[in-house]
Amino acid sequence: MPQKPSEYARFCPNEPKILISDAVCFGRRRSHYPHCPGCRFNEDEKKGATAASAAATRATEALRMMDSVFKAYDVRGTYPQPLNEDLAYKIGYATAQFLQASLRGVERGDLEAGRVVVGRDMRRSSPSMSAAFIEGARAAGSPVIDIGMIDTSQIYFAVNHIKCAGGVQTTASHNPGHYNGFKISGAGGSPVGADTGLTDIKRLAQTVVRREGGKLAPHSTLDLTAPYKTFVRSFLQTPRPMRVVIDASNGMAGKWAPNLFGDVAELDLTWLNLEHTGEFVHEPNPLVETNLRQLQGEVLRVGADFGVCFDGDADRLVLVDERAEPVRCDLLTALLAREFLRKAPDATVVYDLRSSRVVAEEVKAAGGRPRRERVGHAFMKKALSETKGVFGGELSGHFYFRDNWFCDSGMLAFVHVVNVLTREGRPLGELIRPLKRYASSGERNFENEDKDGAIKRLTERFKDARIDSLDGVTVQFEDWWFNVRKSNTEPLLRLNLEAKTQKLLDDKLAVVAKELGKPVAH
Repeated sequence: MPQKPSEYARFCPNEPKILISDAVCFGRRRSHYPHCPGCRFNEDEKKGATAASAAATRATEALRMMDSVFKAYDVRGTYPQPLNEDLAYKIGYATAQFLQASLRGVERGDLEAGRVVVGRDMRRSSPSMSAAFIEGARAAGSPVIDIGMIDTSQIYFAVNHIKCAGGVQTTASHNPGHYNGFKISGAGGSPVGADTGLTDIKRLAQTVVRREGGKLAPHSTLDLTAPYKTFVRSFLQTPRPMRVVIDASNGMAGKWAPNLFGDVAELDLTWLNLEHTGEFVHEPNPLVETNLRQLQGEVLRVGADFGVCFDGDADRLVLVDERAEPVRCDLLTALLAREFLRKAPDATVVYDLRSSRVVAEEVKAAGGRPRRERVGHAFMKKALSETKGVFGGELSGHFYFRDNWFCDSGMLAFVHVVNVLTREGRPLGELIRPLKRYASSGERNFENEDKDGAIKRLTERFKDARIDSLDGVTVQFEDWWFNVRKSNTEPLLRLNLEAKTQKLLDDKLAVVAKELGKPVAH
């Protein structure tokens, strides 16, 4: 029904105030009347602004999601939000671009040199996430070799076994089942972290627009089981007979530990949590003591020489001895360092700065060169490579080997533990006991919104100590020391403190903890 003149409420700006109908207003807008732009009655502009605002909001949210999944050492987040197949495609495209740009000289024109090797873990979302990443990499022009469901350390083997630009593992490591992510390596297994390319990949991924139907680079599959097994087993000496319990944490060790070691006649192996259902009997993080309880019970039940618990992607492990007591990974670093230095005297051993003073003491006593380094695989691998070091270990259960291209491997760590026990002929607990000569707090976490301020106050309070800022702040006295580091992703400070006696540890812990905030369990 047409408007009545009494209902007219519109007029054109910069003209005599003559009211017009809605229909006339609409007609003028359609004919691009000169006074329509900027007019308060121009609903078309308002709709356009609303659409533009909505588009801007969506773009901002996409950038926020992208930013939230890029961590210091890898890509990781909950699935399907914020990390999903759309982001996986973009990250695959950007990773391929980055790895292609890393090629030098004649390699730039070599199709094989530009290949990307991709693997995945056993998570329910890993097949689709890996497929999306592969599609993105192929869309960027990189041929992809899919090596299937593997432990993360196999990626480092693959990129050194196959001519390629780098490799990517689809995994969320020790996180719960609703997480996923990507660990990215360059040529030779070189780590790609925030300071070595991951920031560039994020920047590239933020510009990727997915287009359907474009030409894709070649895609192939390859099973590396036989050569990988040959490589890992080449380090295993003939073991003395021993009984071992292996908890695969429903992770990749469930496939690869039986494959690599199940036919070693001298090893009587008891298996826990081999199944891959997407569920975990316990969280696949062996650093949490409650996750070791099932393993500890089985070690005592079967009278095992030791037990081992792998994390989700099997690049880390934690041991329990014959009494089912957990073995701290820094003490295991010290024990294994002696074995490596026996064969390579005067070599460098790298350890992370949270580790006990025992590590440096044992390395020096064995004729080696201790190298204290920042926490994180990117820093550990770089330091080991630069020094041509023979071995490295972190408090987190990552162990690095010169003969593994300076990369970490849970499977090789297991091999070398078996070798040490075979050569020594003594129980694991007996070998570790002399290394427990200091009292340790273990890593403790504190909620703190002013992390930098807290570290500054600690530096001032203990200014009479020997202080360095290699990673956070390390404060050293003759008979005790501590390190406080910031979490990369949470408002947390992480404390490690060591002292000559338990009483001194308790006293100093009470003093330092007051400066750090609210204690939390994770």
